[in-house]
This record gives sequence, structure tokens and C-alpha cells, in this order.
Amino acid sequence: MGRDRLCTIRSVQAFYSDHFVLPLPEGHRFPMAKYRLLRDRVAAELPGAMLVEAPAAFDDELMLVHTPQYVGEVTEGRLSAAQQREIGFPWSTAMVERSRRSVGATIAAARAALAGGGVAVNLAGGTHHAYADHGSGFCVFNDVVVAARRMQAECRSQQADPLRVAVIDLDVHQGNGTAAICRDDPTITTLSMHGAKNFPFRKEASDIDIDLADGCADDEYLAALDGALDSLWQLTAPGGLPTLIFFLAGADPHEGDRLGRLKLTAAGLAERDRRVFSAALARRIPVAVSMAGGYGTVIEDTVALQLTTLGLALEHWQAWQARQGLTPAPRGHPAGVA
Repeated sequence: MGRDRLCTIRSVQAFYSDHFVLPLPEGHRFPMAKYRLLRDRVAAELPGAMLVEAPAAFDDELMLVHTPQYVGEVTEGRLSAAQQREIGFPWSTAMVERSRRSVGATIAAARAALAGGGVAVNLAGGTHHAYADHGSGFCVFNDVVVAARRMQAECRSQQADPLRVAVIDLDVHQGNGTAAICRDDPTITTLSMHGAKNFPFRKEASDIDIDLADGCADDEYLAALDGALDSLWQLTAPGGLPTLIFFLAGADPHEGDRLGRLKLTAAGLAERDRRVFSAALARRIPVAVSMAGGYGTVIEDTVALQLTTLGLALEHWQAWQARQGLTPAPRGHPAGVA
């Protein structure tokens, strides 16, 4: 991709869909308000980030992963009561629109990262419990796998070699839907680090699964992450390193999360993100970030953790541009790490 095209990416792009709000019953445990709170803080505190309204994914994009029957059941309001209970949301037109936008945001982030930005962000997404034929665990459609398949389809028309994808899923819950969908797909390598005793209680087999004990804290977690990343590069090396990473940067491993059961500090989570971004930068692999889970007892704590991830993504974008010779590296950022 030429230098002129790279120069058109002016800042890290952050795609939002928080204005599509689900009409949830009072007391529902899904933290819908955090998405708008996050966008507000990005606008106020990260002026270097470019906020962009997420586009809606089309049916043909969803059906790159999901069965036509399931897409129809969701979009036409034919989900059974049991299906709605498994997803965790009552059906509504707002649910359909928000789900489309969440997928569209990850597609747009992947496209922006590949187009020269090096990194872009979905301020929601990470809906990794959705299977090809059903949703689960607050996940309607699987945004990451749909985006991966969409990018592969776009690149197929431009190059002979397939786009190789790695999913680095660091949400505290295993990405069971992603693992199941990608099980027989050699072009997508899945890595999941998650609580061993947390939801989903019946795990699927990712390419790399790291099960963590309840109470896992910073040092143990970061050592496990280093080993997992080493395993990822070794596993993908025979076919060539990935050409795109999807990073699910869940805030729910935090010690203050209601559903997490791990004990990472805010500093530990920030170091986690730095290590993923540094590994991607060293190998010159673009990254599409989804914010994934976060269920803090104090919702503002979750938003603060996610804002830190966004700030690190902005630093990574600046370092990526410096590597391309387009902008100076930000002070203090390890742009020269190799």
C-alpha cells in the first residue's frame, strides 16, 4: 500500500454505536450506559482520537459467518423466548440495529487498520459468545469473525495469498463462539486467555487456550500472556505471521469487576495492552481493537480502564506512523521496540 494512501489516515479512528440504546428492563445487569460514558470521555480527554459513527453491517456480511436462518430470526423478530433468554436481551428493533452497528464498527476498524492506520477501535464489540446459528451471553452476532471474513473477501480480490488473521481474546470469558466458528478455518488462529471457572462453563477449543485460576493477579497474568503470545507466533510461523490482529481488550479481568473473578490492577491491565500493541508493532501487524466486556461494581471504573486502552491505542497509532516515516514518535513510547 502506497505512502499517499497511508497519509490519508489522520488519527486513530474510534467507531461508536452507543446512541442505539437497547430498551432493557430496570435492574438489567448489562451496563448499557458505559458506552456513552466512554465516548464522552474520549471526546473530552483524547482529542487525538477521531470519533466516527459506526456503519451498519449488511445481511450478506453477517451471512459470511451466520446462517441465513439465524440472521432472519434476528432481523425479522422471530427469535423464540428461549433464544432471547440465551442472548440475555429481549428482542427489539433497537437490538437489531445496535447489533448491526456493533459488527459494522469492527469491520470499519479492521478496514482502517489495514488501510495504513495500523490500529483502529470499536468502542463496543467483542461479541465472542455468538455462534453461527445462535447468540449467547449478551452477544447477538460475532463481530470479530464477521469482520475477519469480510476483510478476507476484500483482500482476495487484490492479492493471491489469503489474509491471515489472529484473534487475541483477553476478555475474562472464553471466546467460545469464536472458537467454534473458526475451528476448521486454517486462516484464522484463535487465542483466548480467560477465567477457568467463569462463563461459559462449557468451553470450546481455541487454537490456544490459557485457563486462569480465580484470583489471578498481575504478575501471573502477564507471565501467562507472554507465553501465550510466544505460542501464537510459533503456531502461525509455518504459514507466515498474521496479517491482521483482532484484539479483544476486555476490562473484566480487573479486580473491581462484578463478573471477572480475577485480580488484575489498572496498572496490570495497561501493561497487558502495551504488550499486545508492542508485539504487533514489532511484527508490523495491524490491529483492530474491540473493547469487549467490563462489568465494574462502579461503572466509572470500567470506563476509566477502557479509556486507558484507547489512550494506548492512540500511542500505538503514533508509533506505527513513525515506523512508516509519517509522523514523529510520541515521547516515551517504545516506537523502536523490535
